[in-house]
Amino acid sequence: MGFRLEGIFPAALLPLLLTMILFLGPLMQLSMDCTCDLADGLKVVLAPRFWARCLTDMRWLRNQVIAPLTEELVFRACMLPMLAPCTGLGPAVFTCPLFFGVAHFHHIIEQLRFSQSSVGSIFLSAAFQFSYTAVFGAYTAFLFIRTGHLIGPVLCHSFCNYMGFPAVCAALEHPQRRPLLAGYALGVGLFLLLLQPLTDPKLYGSLPLCVLLERAGDSEALLCS
Repeated sequence: MGFRLEGIFPAALLPLLLTMILFLGPLMQLSMDCTCDLADGLKVVLAPRFWARCLTDMRWLRNQVIAPLTEELVFRACMLPMLAPCTGLGPAVFTCPLFFGVAHFHHIIEQLRFSQSSVGSIFLSAAFQFSYTAVFGAYTAFLFIRTGHLIGPVLCHSFCNYMGFPAVCAALEHPQRRPLLAGYALGVGLFLLLLQPLTDPKLYGSLPLCVLLERAGDSEALLCS
């Protein structure tokens, strides 16, 4: 289920670093639009009062702690080991995210009850959310298999919840559009270049899910090596 000490430090740092590289453009956009400088921002983040405020904010706890931990535990740590022996690792990586995407359909009910938007726009928004949550779920499933740890997917999930979906339209209209779009492109390029090296199973020790499949007489060399 991804709870082990072997290789835990690279499993916590490298997947998060990889995800932050993918979000290079949005991070640049956030820094450009922020009114405070880096030193002031670090002072705020490192202040105990800031974290005390966060830990007493139920919305923050839900988005940054509870949802990432519980969703990754259910849809990666529990579901992948059950599906993989039946379907193989490759199909399991793309099947689990479908359940993960469907689990977010409860937002349709909330929007139908409280939103003033039309029914068509609500369902269109739900279809879009299903699409990107499914893609994200496939990514964290890939991380879970390649690292053999749950901590990486949880931290990446928390980071992505904080960042939200990249504001590409806002970037296209930004006063510093050219460097910002270059940051978006560079982030995607570096992510694709570093995806395999930074998730190399050799960095994380033995992979429990791959060992389980080998004992069952099934081996997915592409994902497990």
